[in-house]
Amino acid sequence: MTKPRRIPDSVWRWIKILDRRLVRNYQGDARMSHLVLLLTTTGRKSGLLRTTPLQYEEIDGVYYVASARGQQADWFRNLQANPCVHIQVRECRFDTRAEPITDPARIADFLEYRLKRHPRMIGAMLRLEGLPAGFSRSQLEQFAAEKALVALRPVLDTPLDAR
Repeated sequence: MTKPRRIPDSVWRWIKILDRRLVRNYQGDARMSHLVLLLTTTGRKSGLLRTTPLQYEEIDGVYYVASARGQQADWFRNLQANPCVHIQVRECRFDTRAEPITDPARIADFLEYRLKRHPRMIGAMLRLEGLPAGFSRSQLEQFAAEKALVALRPVLDTPLDAR
């Protein structure tokens, strides 16, 4: 397998600008809210609330989000420091407990699940990051070793729309 492409820092800065716009316009864009949730973490250094839009999948009441930047993503490092996070999915807002997942096999399982649900979008994303079109499971696991996944489990004693 070829080495995964490293996305330049300038691209990540551009994505942060787009993220801020998405957060600001989240309520008004119903097209995106079925693919994107808003994750609010507490800054590990600043203590300030930080909101990040992330693609998600809900599986049996658990929300899963993946980090393209792996464990280096700021939001991922924030939830490692404090796993009590808040999410908004469409109009629903609630507290969750974050469970970081770094096992390549579990991440590869998640990527396969997403690929089945969204073949064009996820297939294009995987190819952009360096995976060949007909990749094998071992290539997918090697790719997944550079990524991170988070399971967000709703806290049951918090009423929906509590915030």
